[in-house]
Amino acid sequence: MNTTARRRAVVASLAVVAVAAAATGCGSSSGGSSGSSGSSASGGTYTIWDPYPQFDGGSAWAKLLSACGTQAGVKVKRTGFDTSDLTNKTLLAAQQGNTPDVLIVDNPVVSTLADAGVLTTTDENKVDTSRVEPNLLAAGQSGGKTYGTPIGANTLALYYNKDVLKAAGVDPASVKDWASLNAALAKVKAAGKKGITFSAIGTEEGSFQFLPWFWGAGAQLTDLSSDKAVAAVSLWKDWLKKGYAPNSVLNNTQTTSWQEFAAGQYAFAENGTWQLANAKKTGFGYGTIAIPAASGGTAPAPTGGEFVTVPVQKDTGRYAVSDKIVSCLTSPTNLLNTDTTLSYVAPTQEVQQQQVAATPELKVWVQAVQAAKGRTSDNLGTKYPKISEQLWGAVQAALTGSKSPQDAMSAAQSAVK
Repeated sequence: MNTTARRRAVVASLAVVAVAAAATGCGSSSGGSSGSSGSSASGGTYTIWDPYPQFDGGSAWAKLLSACGTQAGVKVKRTGFDTSDLTNKTLLAAQQGNTPDVLIVDNPVVSTLADAGVLTTTDENKVDTSRVEPNLLAAGQSGGKTYGTPIGANTLALYYNKDVLKAAGVDPASVKDWASLNAALAKVKAAGKKGITFSAIGTEEGSFQFLPWFWGAGAQLTDLSSDKAVAAVSLWKDWLKKGYAPNSVLNNTQTTSWQEFAAGQYAFAENGTWQLANAKKTGFGYGTIAIPAASGGTAPAPTGGEFVTVPVQKDTGRYAVSDKIVSCLTSPTNLLNTDTTLSYVAPTQEVQQQQVAATPELKVWVQAVQAAKGRTSDNLGTKYPKISEQLWGAVQAALTGSKSPQDAMSAAQSAVK
């Protein structure tokens, strides 16, 4: 796609986010490369946008970006945005021909920006993705092309309370499939304890937490009304009906469901790598196991985490330096340091092994990431948000009892079509 065609695509995409974008705006002074001095060969300033506003100029992250710029022979101007603002600002900057040289975005956003013609492919920018795990790289692929490389990944697993399970006579190692998990929950309830908490809220968080069970049943996002999809919803419905899970899951975010678990009464909680630091503060013994698939093994959980991408530039010669910056950020040493800071599992086996060697408790999380998949994978791309909205709505309808699991999922599939 040439630059003119890309910009037309950007204008079309802007129609989708016009209301939000009007509130945020984006002036040329906020970043971008068109006003930068110097060209592709050497020197000048290269801009980087990322979704980590919590890291200031003195942070290890900011220092890493500067060091990678120095290594590439340029200065780096970095701006951190809230994740919710970054997509809109990027689309507007692309319309103005003022995109940053390097852009770090949440992985489901990659397909949106790629379809809008904002991003270059790895064939164009020469970013090497050969060492990245294919299941993680898939989140940045669309139409057979790759649009960046992951800087790290997080995903979901089951935390468990050792004291609660011991009181119920449950060995966490026995939980290997849905049947053994249900048996464990029954023992926990019989012992007077609480079973499992999670987030089933009617937002993307609800879909994110449901997908391991959906995919673990063998269901596909292209067929929400399949018997396997219905079985996944029925599993959650039965947990509420039998009292294994609280009704609060209907409104729980991942944060509030974690707070329920941290109170010390629940046997299990579905949550992510980002809670590891908080798990150590609970005051009780805990452990983690992978979310089991229906018939055994590790269920594919959705991947979180960001991709490092290279937006389209008028001066295509700039890509050579951008490639150097991206290669620096995603080198094994820098990946190890960055992913430790962000509580991510690295996207390459080499660094994953180093992480587990340094922190053995990450073994379960590496296992989960290796089985995970991107929400926009299977070439769903920009179709995913609509599917997800219908999915979380169907789960809510089934759990509240307004529709049967079968009717809820059938209605969702009809709405997607």
